[in-house]
Formats: sequence, C-alpha cells, structure tokens
Amino acid sequence: MDVLKLAIEWAKAEVLSTRFFIFFAIGFFIASVGFWQLGKTDLAKAYIIPTLVVGVLLLIIGSGINYANNKRIKQFEKDFNSDEITFYQSEIQRSESTIKQFVAVFKIVPIVIIIAALIILYVKTPTWRAICITTLSMLMVILFIDGIALSRIENYHKALKLLDLNNRTTNKM
Repeated sequence: MDVLKLAIEWAKAEVLSTRFFIFFAIGFFIASVGFWQLGKTDLAKAYIIPTLVVGVLLLIIGSGINYANNKRIKQFEKDFNSDEITFYQSEIQRSESTIKQFVAVFKIVPIVIIIAALIILYVKTPTWRAICITTLSMLMVILFIDGIALSRIENYHKALKLLDLNNRTTNKM
C-alpha cells in the first residue's frame, strides 16, 4: 500500500469519526429543547443553557475537524505528487505530534472530570450541578471519540513506519 492511499484512508476514517461530534451535538440540542419544553423542576430548567452550550461546542469541534480533514484529503494528492519523500516525512512528523497532543488531552480531561465531579458533590445549586453534569457528559463524548481517534492515528503512524521499513528492504535488494 502506498503512502498516499494510506493517508487518504486515514483521513476519510477521521471524517467519519468527526461526524459523531455533530451527531452528539444534535443530541444535546434536542435535550436542550426537551428541558426547555418539558422541564418542570429547577434542576431540569437549569439544564437548558448548559446543554445548548455543549451542543454548540461539539458542533464547532465536529464541523471544524470535519472541514480540516476534508481539506486535507484534497491536499494530500497535491503534496504527494509534488514530492513523495517530503510528503511521507511530513506525515510521520504530523502523526507523531498528533499522538503527543492526544496524550496531553488524556491527561487534562480526567483532571477536569475530577473537578466537575467534586463540584457536583459539594455545590448544591441546580445551575452548577447542571453545568457540571453536562460538562461531564461532553467530556465523556470527547474521550470516547478521541480514544478511537488516538488508536487510529497510532495505527496510521505504525503503518507509515512499516512502509519506510519496506522501502529500505526493497532498495537494498
């Protein structure tokens, strides 16, 4: 499998994955409307704004990553055709830096989860409880999707490295 095909397959899988952000955003929008229309208690009414905000944030994240990856797919072929070796090296570097960013995310998000959980335990106002619970829900969605994306980028990085190994053994023969 050549580098271009591997890169395009990875990016297309990313596009599919980022659509889940949009799917969950729609779910949060529906929940917000549901709380607005059906909420009778103070706690239910307190969820209206937080779920709306989380829906907007997930929609922005999903749309942004979806747009970037669609643009990247188009750019891959141009970059590959201009210089295959440079394209390969840039993909190795990009995948390594992306893996490092994910490691940072998986350290920061659990800390925010702990803080939100502690606020739920110690603050009894409906607004803060709704904010924290909605934040926890959003972070779980992010961890779920990013966990899959991390696995995908690690596999992509390993496949790129194997291509390099194959190229070296082919060139020696």
